[in-house]
Amino acid sequence: MKYTAQCVRSGHWWAITVPEVKGVVSQARRLDQVEATARAAIALMLDVDPHSFDVEVEPDLPQEVTRVRKARSALRKAEKSAEEATATAAQALLAKGYTVRDAGALLGISPQRVSKLAPRKAAGDSASTGAAAGLMQKRETVAACAPRPADQHDLLPQRLHPLIRFDAGT
Repeated sequence: MKYTAQCVRSGHWWAITVPEVKGVVSQARRLDQVEATARAAIALMLDVDPHSFDVEVEPDLPQEVTRVRKARSALRKAEKSAEEATATAAQALLAKGYTVRDAGALLGISPQRVSKLAPRKAAGDSASTGAAAGLMQKRETVAACAPRPADQHDLLPQRLHPLIRFDAGT
C-alpha cells in the first residue's frame, strides 16, 4: 500500500497529514524527517510494520520552488536529448571516415568520449579488417627497408674491428 504524507510549513515545523488514514496528524522539524515521522504515525494507527508500506512525501511548495523544479526537469530532458544526438553524430562521423580526434573536435568533446559513445567495430568486421590489413602492409614495408640478419652479420666484423685493434695494441 502507498500513503501520501502531505506537509505544510507551519512556523518552524512541518505539519503532516495522511489523507488515506483518518486521524493521522504529526509534525517534523525538517523536511527530510517527514517520511519517517509519517511512517511511524501510520504504523501506529494501523498496527502494522512500518516497513510494510510506501510513503510519498508531498510538501506544499512555494511558487519559486515549483519553477525551479520544472526548469531542472527540462534541463535533464535536454541533456539526455543532447547526449543521444552526440552519440548519433559521433557514430555517423566515424562511419564517414573521420578520426576520433576530428570527431571530438567537431562535437566539442574529448576523443575518449567519442570512443565511448561510438565504439569501434570488432576485429571480425570489415572496417577493422581493412585497418588491420593496412597495418600489416606498413609493417611489411618497414621490414623490407630494415637490414636483414645476414647483412648485419656481414657488418659485425667491420664494427668491432677498431675495438679489436685497440685491445690488441695495449
